[in-house]
Amino acid sequence: MRWPSLAAEQLEWLSVRESTTGRRPARRYTASIVPPIAELPVVLPAPLSAEVEDASREITRFDTEMGSELAPVTAVLLRSESAASSKIERLTASARQIAMAELGAARFGSNAPVIVANTRAMRAALALAHQPDQDTVLHMHHALMEHDDPEQAGRWRTEQVWIGGVDHSPAGADFVPPHHERVPGAIDDLIAFIKRDDVPPLAHAAIAHAQFETIHPFTDGNGRTGRALVQAMMHSSGLTRNVTMPLSAGLLADVGSYYAALDTYRQGHPEDLISQFVHASARAVDNGRRLVQEVRSIRAEWDSRITARRGARTYEVADLLTRQPIINAQVLKEVLGIGPTNVRRHMDPLTQAGIVTETRVHRKGVVWSALQILGALDDFAERAGKRRPGYGKAAPLPSAPEDSGSPDGSANRQGS
Repeated sequence: MRWPSLAAEQLEWLSVRESTTGRRPARRYTASIVPPIAELPVVLPAPLSAEVEDASREITRFDTEMGSELAPVTAVLLRSESAASSKIERLTASARQIAMAELGAARFGSNAPVIVANTRAMRAALALAHQPDQDTVLHMHHALMEHDDPEQAGRWRTEQVWIGGVDHSPAGADFVPPHHERVPGAIDDLIAFIKRDDVPPLAHAAIAHAQFETIHPFTDGNGRTGRALVQAMMHSSGLTRNVTMPLSAGLLADVGSYYAALDTYRQGHPEDLISQFVHASARAVDNGRRLVQEVRSIRAEWDSRITARRGARTYEVADLLTRQPIINAQVLKEVLGIGPTNVRRHMDPLTQAGIVTETRVHRKGVVWSALQILGALDDFAERAGKRRPGYGKAAPLPSAPEDSGSPDGSANRQGS
């Protein structure tokens, strides 16, 4: 498959301190120029094309299977994909920490609020999947970063960033994305590519993702936004219709190869990344099916323990716990319309049956936790980080600071 590699340009480096003192820069650096891809032919090698077709059928089958119990499955898989996408960037938290953050009760220093923000970005991506344009991408990024970096959330970067090397200059960095003045034009070209309908959907999403990460259009959050974009593309193409495909959970099994494939893409070889998406989708389908089956089994077993009469709203609360495994009175009111005076009527039987545990949390009052569901989510996350037989020994996540060689966005910046 013929594909252009990155070009480059030599630019003068003027740090913030030098620009204010009037000193002339004494060094130059090399920034990438991303080639346009909007109209390039995408012709996959026959073996890879067959793999993409097989993987796409499995994704569609998985989506159809999961659609039979849409509400709980959608929430479980969306949360799992968001957590896995964040974990690729070394942003980790337990299922309990994430669920508490959804209630606004995260502990100081926890990554859980960041993962919850990633879930919002995923939802924004899926809601806007039918209209891929610059505003859609900016909206996704705003949903991701509005609390962590409100000044930059939903805005293209206006400064040079780089990955690796030293903090004060892009000279000698591992990767220097395009100069910020090139970002809007490169994104326009990418959007035109995304709007094409002549590329197999899974390969289409893989190439668009790699191009997005290479443009690196934001100062932070590029990796997570780019993987949310993948979900939007799979949804808009019809590859998925009902649920979020936990593709990031598949990529987690070999993060090093995922990063290496992004580098290879920049050298003009997109096949490696497409192959990564194929293998990741197979792992994600296996892991996702297992998670959903565990949640369904747990929920079915609860019915044998609930003593309330059939048709009682206690069963609706049990259903809610499969989607949101930690709840409080406010959630019950907002989601199910159960008022404060009726909370105990439904929660006490679930507590007595051992389905939930009750805890008093500072400023949030009483919360109820479904430990079995939380355990299933943690088991899913643990499996996602292990290679399947045939893939060798699982490697730990890179230990360097976020975005030191990774696709996400907290790269070195001009203002550093």
